[in-house]
Amino acid sequence: MTAAEGVGVPLAEVRAVLGRAGAAAGPVEVAAALRGLGALVSEGTVRETVAALRRESAGAGPLEPYLALRGVTDVLVNGHRQVFLDRGAGLEPVEGVFADEEEVRRLAVRLAAAVGRRLDEGAPFVDARLPSGTRVHAVLGVLTDVGTCLSLRVPARRPMTLAEWVAGGSMHPRAAELLTRVVRSRAAFMVSGGTGSGKTTLLASLLGMVEAEHRIVIVEDSRELAPAHPHVVRLEARAANAEGAGAVPMAVLVRQALRMRPDRLVVGEVRGAELTDLLTALNTGHQGGCGTLHANSAADVPARLEALAALGGLPRAALHAQAAAALDVLVHIGRLSDGTRWVAELHLLERDEASGLCRAVPAVRFTGPGDPVLGPAAARLDGLLR
Repeated sequence: MTAAEGVGVPLAEVRAVLGRAGAAAGPVEVAAALRGLGALVSEGTVRETVAALRRESAGAGPLEPYLALRGVTDVLVNGHRQVFLDRGAGLEPVEGVFADEEEVRRLAVRLAAAVGRRLDEGAPFVDARLPSGTRVHAVLGVLTDVGTCLSLRVPARRPMTLAEWVAGGSMHPRAAELLTRVVRSRAAFMVSGGTGSGKTTLLASLLGMVEAEHRIVIVEDSRELAPAHPHVVRLEARAANAEGAGAVPMAVLVRQALRMRPDRLVVGEVRGAELTDLLTALNTGHQGGCGTLHANSAADVPARLEALAALGGLPRAALHAQAAAALDVLVHIGRLSDGTRWVAELHLLERDEASGLCRAVPAVRFTGPGDPVLGPAAARLDGLLR
């Protein structure tokens, strides 16, 4: 509750008075508006009301303080009654952020407008990246049962090192050693995991270990990867404009990236037809390529690749042949029962000679702080990274 509301004047009424007068939300104008509404005006009331109005009209409004909290990766809004934060240990509820549905909708529309996107009944959802780098997805209440929903993904303020992953309890020391070898051997790898599991954060950590003289070209649907590396070029896909023109899909960007002399080609998140271009690149001399992929486990990656390859018109047999030859290591990250992110396993792809299909074979699993569990592909992984 703001100071204005504390003396019986809703912030919406102050805003309406200023709007009708075409006045800015400065101290003099706000004091006059409060007097006109019959409120008792004090220096503290005016100062706090001005701050509340400016907070509402800049950045992410009332969500801005939560986005700035240390360790926050996601802020989720389910209508005006429910707001949740994720600081790496599961979702935490936050109370009293929004007064009503109109306030949430107004924020969602303003965030969409800030990046030149439309959000109304005719276009009731939007996915965009704010100038701050925060990724925002909004769905208006016409499509939900709780009101306007917002999902904000906060970019990492700085890339984590593998040592920090280990110190934070999200990675076994042996996993850090193996992943370091994966990067330095220029093996092609894919990081899999569920939504919010930390795939992008882990990939940024690994790219930070790439040799300084190597050129990294990153292709993303929405820019999130910012590795600590001196030579990075980032390409971002573009949605169609209001007239339905101007779209630049991921698959096109992957092909353009190949003409930019990448030492490491990176697809931030493989989610469609761009998979076929990535596999082609990895099979034609582009070593050390990598990306992330949504999957429930490393064992599920081949099936997930099949589904994505179908979007690019790549037959099943061709996909398995290409994947087996292109991808060296699968790294899976998930969450423990307490919500903590955890690098869980490394697999290798193995192709069955009879069927021609490939499957993910466990090389090493990390079930906790104890000794890792070696799988059938452990020796092959060691030879690959040697």
